[in-house]
Amino acid sequence: MSERRRLINLAYRLLGSLAEAEDAVQETYARWYAMSRGQQDAIESPGAWLTKVAGRICLDLLGSARARRERYVGEWIPEPLPESSRWTTGPAGGATADPADRVTLDESVNMAFLVVLESMTPAERVAFILHDVFRYSFAEVAEVVGRTPAACRQLASSARRRIRASRTPTTPAAHQADIVRDFKQAWQAKDISALIGLLDPDATVIADGGGLTRASLHPIEGGERIAHYLTDLFARAPGSVTVVERTVNGRPGLVAQQDDRTVAVYAFDVAGDQITHIWAVLNPDKLRAWTTG
Repeated sequence: MSERRRLINLAYRLLGSLAEAEDAVQETYARWYAMSRGQQDAIESPGAWLTKVAGRICLDLLGSARARRERYVGEWIPEPLPESSRWTTGPAGGATADPADRVTLDESVNMAFLVVLESMTPAERVAFILHDVFRYSFAEVAEVVGRTPAACRQLASSARRRIRASRTPTTPAAHQADIVRDFKQAWQAKDISALIGLLDPDATVIADGGGLTRASLHPIEGGERIAHYLTDLFARAPGSVTVVERTVNGRPGLVAQQDDRTVAVYAFDVAGDQITHIWAVLNPDKLRAWTTG
């Protein structure tokens, strides 16, 4: 069971869903305990065996997930990690909230990174995460993906190109926090001019309601259009909505709460002094851990 934390870390990055990651790890352990004690003792490295099985389960799930997401209502965004800590001058430092000791926050779980992973084929994603993030050899990756080490090297290389093509210059965490805080204040004040100034002219908002709550079915593009959209959204919100500063997938983000229930989680990508992307998760199925955690 000492391997559980590492397996959850792996499965979340592969699947983009904490719930699915936990299911995959549970299935991995079910297969381990289905073996006899003699079969277990014959395995030289239980950790390597568990990783291989979890990787294969995730690879299969990624294949079926593509079909499910084609039927998904509106845009699909990876499930945000529950993070209870507020930020002041940037993401929480040494004391990150790690629900049930499940996922370690680092650059490979920020929302921008996870969204790029979604554009990869299942094999590319598995090869890249196992090799580049978890440092497994291509020989070990090949056992999971079912291809030659050379083919896995090519898969990881292709994935790396996708990551490089999508990368924007890194903005210091403290500055990101300042920009997101200014955005929050302008949004609450319904200050359209301030919002436009904080949004890149080509900024994009993507919302995920999953057909379970009201959300835009298509991306909203353009800083001015986004500013008006968000201001109208805040004005139309039923009842009293509180927006609080929270760390979302390791970066400064915002959480909307209503009657002690999380109704939306907002992740941001910041370049320089402006916000380039906002990912708004409103699907209540993806927010349960934010209310109960």
